[in-house]
Amino acid sequence: MAENHTDWKSAINGFRNYLELERGLSRNSVQAYIRDIEQFSAFAERHEAVKRPEDITLDTVEQFMGNLYDRGLARNSQARMLSGVRSFCKYLRLEGLMEGDPVELVESPRAQRKLPDVLSVEEVSRLIESVDLSRREGVRNKAMLETMYSCGLRVTELVELKLSQVDLIDGQVRVIGKGNKERIVPIGTTAIHAIDDYLSYYRSGLQPAAGHEDTLFLGRQGRGMSRQMAFTMIRRLAIQAGIRKNVSPHTFRHSFATHLVEAGADLRAVQVMLGHAQIATTEIYTHLDRRFLRDQVTQFHPRSGSAAPPKERSKR
Repeated sequence: MAENHTDWKSAINGFRNYLELERGLSRNSVQAYIRDIEQFSAFAERHEAVKRPEDITLDTVEQFMGNLYDRGLARNSQARMLSGVRSFCKYLRLEGLMEGDPVELVESPRAQRKLPDVLSVEEVSRLIESVDLSRREGVRNKAMLETMYSCGLRVTELVELKLSQVDLIDGQVRVIGKGNKERIVPIGTTAIHAIDDYLSYYRSGLQPAAGHEDTLFLGRQGRGMSRQMAFTMIRRLAIQAGIRKNVSPHTFRHSFATHLVEAGADLRAVQVMLGHAQIATTEIYTHLDRRFLRDQVTQFHPRSGSAAPPKERSKR
């Protein structure tokens, strides 16, 4: 055991100084750390009779985490508090107040990932069909929606897409994604026809502004579309289509990936098309797929409790 001793109050004050001065954290971050450690110290003193911080053990930390779980605290909050305890113990070791690491063997709760809103295939069709093609901008808007859904593009990737990056003959798009990373994404026949119509009936009648000669999707002034213009266009169309979900350009990207996974597409192929650096990021769509499968069982399995009774066979 380390020879130096300190009480909880002194240790927490020292930890505060360490966070502010040595780690240079913001005031809000420091306050959040201290709140979590004060909660941990109160539990340790009250339930585990740990009178000094240097007496924290693996069991102390596990009991604390179990208490957070029993209280129904969200996994993200549990993980944050464990991270705070880990930082606090690291500080104690740096100050010579603790030997060993009582948090080393404690597994952090897996963070909960919020599942995004996803449109059904029918809702995607309704939204695209709600575009008013009697207006010249409608031809452009339809091409943008079809391209987004066909290729799973981020909104920035869509509005910055260049004519030179789209190969309508071979049916592929060269996308420059996050971190200036390039990927090749196939584009479907429906989107190809929509882009071809846009080029023939809208873009050919525009004089591109300087610097926008190679920009694919242009506004009335011959300049590239903004992210906000794409957001506004999609939200208006969702309202017109009677879709009550929170629809944004990113919803099309989520829908693209979800529909592929539901149909049996290889997850690594979806990862490449989305431009995800890690397969773990793409795995959220397997959770969406499981939710879809669960809903199907709930709706249609005869013993799920909510499925409609099977139709009787006709008597011959």
